[in-house]
Amino acid sequence: MRALTKLSRDTRGQALVEFALILPLVILLLMAIFEFGSIFHSYLVITNASRDGARIGIVGEYTDEEDLKQKVKDMCAALDQSEITVDVNSDSVLRRMQVQVTYKVHPFTPVLSAILPDPVVLKSKTTMRIES
Repeated sequence: MRALTKLSRDTRGQALVEFALILPLVILLLMAIFEFGSIFHSYLVITNASRDGARIGIVGEYTDEEDLKQKVKDMCAALDQSEITVDVNSDSVLRRMQVQVTYKVHPFTPVLSAILPDPVVLKSKTTMRIES
C-alpha cells in the first residue's frame, strides 16, 4: 500500500510528458504566425504597388500601358515576379484610372499548406480620378 501511495506522489517526468503534449501545438502556432506574416507582407506590398501605380497613371508619368504595368511590377521587387499580374483600366469618360494587382502566394509550411488553399490569391485594386 505504501508503494502505491509513494508512486502516486512521484511527479518526476511529469514536465516532460506535458512538454511532449504541448510542443506540436506550439510549433503549429509558430508556423501559422510565420505564414500569416508572409501573406500579410505580400498583401501590403501589392496594395502599395497598386496605389503608386494608380498615382503614376493619373499624373501621366508613363509612356504606355505596358510601361505602367512594368513600373507596378518593379515596385513589387520583394515578391516573385512570375506570380504577379497587373491590370490597368482607364476610363476617359469618367476620367478615372484603375490599377489591380493580383499575386499568388504559395504557403511554405507543409502543415498549413494542407489547410490553406494553394495558392492563396491576393488582390488589391485602386481607383483614382485622372488629374490632367
